[in-house]
Amino acid sequence: MDGFFLLNKEKGITSNQLVQKIKKNLSLKKAGHLGTLDPMATGLMVIAVNRATKFSSYFLESDKSYYATVKLGTSTDTDDALGNVIEISDNFPTKEKTYKVLNSFHGKSLQKAPYYSALKHKGKPLYKYAREGDLISKPPREINIFSIKDFIFNHDEFSFLIHCSKGTYIRSIARDLGKKLGCCAHLSELKRVSQGKFNINQASGIEMVETNNLISIEEAFKEFSNIKLRNDQLKIFLNGGKLKNINNEDNDYRIYDLSSNFLGLGNVTDNVLALKRLV
Repeated sequence: MDGFFLLNKEKGITSNQLVQKIKKNLSLKKAGHLGTLDPMATGLMVIAVNRATKFSSYFLESDKSYYATVKLGTSTDTDDALGNVIEISDNFPTKEKTYKVLNSFHGKSLQKAPYYSALKHKGKPLYKYAREGDLISKPPREINIFSIKDFIFNHDEFSFLIHCSKGTYIRSIARDLGKKLGCCAHLSELKRVSQGKFNINQASGIEMVETNNLISIEEAFKEFSNIKLRNDQLKIFLNGGKLKNINNEDNDYRIYDLSSNFLGLGNVTDNVLALKRLV
């Protein structure tokens, strides 16, 4: 059993707990998630199973979409609803001002991660330092907000659909937005609705997942074009050697033998094919 499961995570469970639960339910040898969700968050989680874990990097780099709700008037130490309130304000902004400031996050910018995050410092997650009272700041990272849609405003809270690059913390957007508005704010709800080409509509609840829900490695990369290798080329490729005079455009490809057996992924650059991952 090698491939990917799409799960609809419920509120209150950690990403690791979800992985361990599906490993136990399906008696899996190896599994890992392709992008964490905080305990309070819900929605799409992509789980790589067995050999598919070798292909995780392709999806860890993908963009994501979330439906988020931000609460105005209070800030928390975790920047979300699970934290302790550290500041209160009754300086509520108008709908128009909130919409304008929210849209100022469009495009590329540098973002500071929350103190309570899974980012590591000296091999230890930041949230563990924070729980011990030691707030560690990591250098700001570049993020990209591609779109913000479906804005709904209701006095002290608002919601929106956001499409963003990997590594974007929606909690940080809520925190920074509150500062720009001159009031306090925190993330009260978050649901991941897409990751790369995968969508929440394809996902199942943990209790509903069965082996026939598995997306094979080959299917997961079906948008890639394919290259078939001759027998004399196979030995070189499978041993990590490079094949010259491959007249394909620079890109990643699914690689097959002449019997149409899927072997893995390769990359063509300047007419040279190099091995990326084997199944």
